[in-house]
Amino acid sequence: MILLGVDTCGAFGSIALGRVVDRELVLLGEKRMEGGEFAAALLQGIADLLDESGVGIGDLRGIVAVAGPGSFTGIRIGLSTVKGLAEVTGVGVVAISRLALLAAEAGTPCAVLDAHRGQVYCRIYAEGEAAPEMLLTAGEINAMGGLPLPVAVCEEAAAQLVEMLLEAEPMRVPAPTAGKALRFGLARWLARDCDDVASLDGYYLRGADAKMPTRGV
Repeated sequence: MILLGVDTCGAFGSIALGRVVDRELVLLGEKRMEGGEFAAALLQGIADLLDESGVGIGDLRGIVAVAGPGSFTGIRIGLSTVKGLAEVTGVGVVAISRLALLAAEAGTPCAVLDAHRGQVYCRIYAEGEAAPEMLLTAGEINAMGGLPLPVAVCEEAAAQLVEMLLEAEPMRVPAPTAGKALRFGLARWLARDCDDVASLDGYYLRGADAKMPTRGV
């Protein structure tokens, strides 16, 4: 069974292919895409990756898509492509949070991404509770009494803000990739816990969406 991973949320994006063997994922290949090139590179990159891995579009059985938060344009391009592929192939789509993926990779209760203009996207996990994802300013973080440590970051701007506010060193980890997203979303795909493609939208955390709980992954 072949799964496709797509992540176009950050300064760079990636796509990955994996084969599910005995409920485990074997990564077949992964490609990086530079920011600003997603519209032109995404579909061709998927086609090239399929060809290099010796599989066709008809072999796909599912898609794991990183749905944000992050670049508004990148999220729209990635999810539009994912929805188009899903409608053509009839495969299920699992949408996951970039913050949840980052926190899982780091093994931390809190993860932060740069939202620019002195703001950050933040996910805070508490035992037995849904993990809210929020768009926060420095003032709001101070009003909350800070963030639970350690805080995972993958961007220098977010790291500097966390270090300034908390007077503590953040946990720097590599940025999430489509290959990591495939492994993170595998359990949901195996459980057939897929999202409705027609209503699938990005995790923008803007306006009315900010400070609301999101899905666990």
